[in-house]
Amino acid sequence: MSALAPGSPAGRALPAPVPLWLLALFTFSGTLAMHIFVPALPYAAEGLQASVAATQLTISLYIAGLALGQLIYGPLSDHFGRRPTLMLGLGLYTLAGLAAALAPDVHGLIAARLFQALGGCAGLVLGRTIVRDTALPEEAARRLAMMNLMVTIGPGVAPLIGAAMAPALGWRSIFYALAALGALNFVFSWRLLHETAPLREGASADVRQLARNYAGLCRSSAFLGYAIGGGCATTAMYAYIAAAPFIFVHRLHRPVQEVGLYLALLIAGIWLGSVAATRLVRRVDLQKLLVRGNGLSVAAALALLAVVLLGQLSVPWVVGLMSLFTLGMGLASPAAMTQALGVDPRITGSASGLYGFAQMAVGALCSALVGLGRDPALAAALVLVGAGLIGQIGFWIAARRRA
Repeated sequence: MSALAPGSPAGRALPAPVPLWLLALFTFSGTLAMHIFVPALPYAAEGLQASVAATQLTISLYIAGLALGQLIYGPLSDHFGRRPTLMLGLGLYTLAGLAAALAPDVHGLIAARLFQALGGCAGLVLGRTIVRDTALPEEAARRLAMMNLMVTIGPGVAPLIGAAMAPALGWRSIFYALAALGALNFVFSWRLLHETAPLREGASADVRQLARNYAGLCRSSAFLGYAIGGGCATTAMYAYIAAAPFIFVHRLHRPVQEVGLYLALLIAGIWLGSVAATRLVRRVDLQKLLVRGNGLSVAAALALLAVVLLGQLSVPWVVGLMSLFTLGMGLASPAAMTQALGVDPRITGSASGLYGFAQMAVGALCSALVGLGRDPALAAALVLVGAGLIGQIGFWIAARRRA
């Protein structure tokens, strides 16, 4: 199952490539389970007789699970191999999906969602790792770009699927479908996936080195500024995602089927921002692009807060301002990650994992905070404004420390 890669260092044999559609399917599953359930939150809250805040924990703790998984699956796969680690995660994802579908109360649903995230994160982390195992740097970059393009479809399509399933089949049907997807992925990983990373006897030493790398990054003010600031500039959007069903259905009295469409429109803003970033990065300093992109998001969040306080909340205002917010997010995201990974070029792998953890941790905190209070629109606007300002402060501190 190995092939000699032309031009590989010292004639190093690389494992045979894994089909890209298979890796995209593994990666897609983790984020799909987060976005597909959002339009069904009001149905779950009503069916389980739970509060808005308690139901929103099914989103925030899912994000927290994705954050933790990014720290643990890499070292586990180095020690036990990619294939068994991935199969373990997919098995957990499947069983947790069934547990969520059968949850008798909101507490059981929250716990099942946390374990579902810890399982789904395996595909999120190892899909990209397997690409790096099986290709030289230039080819790996191309394959990763293609896979990311496939995976990006998930957050746009998932809310539409969830909005269609929840009223027609009930909110529990979403988790039965996710469990079926997990079982299918488990079978695919068993039958179609070969091991791509040879087991290493020094894996325990690698784990200790990883811990030292993490500790060093946590002591770096520059890295923390970019990591926390990057999370505030990007995954703070999860606060709006968690609040959106209640804003549109309860405050604006729109049918739940429309919520998926409004959330899907966010992807357009992110996509446009990312395209603009690829063109501007050669002409604009990364630090300036980062600050200005996040500045656009802060301005949009402040405008949303003003609309809420003035009692002018409407679908066009919310969708339009959040599209601007995600446009700024698309501009800032690649610059924030590039700056964070450049703090210490010797440990970019550890920096990438810790940066991803920080992003998801910020997203989980923001989505939990938005459940406080009686007005989800006001809470979301306040969280987005606060996160944006913290992001600006983090970028300022990071730039000064790095200089």
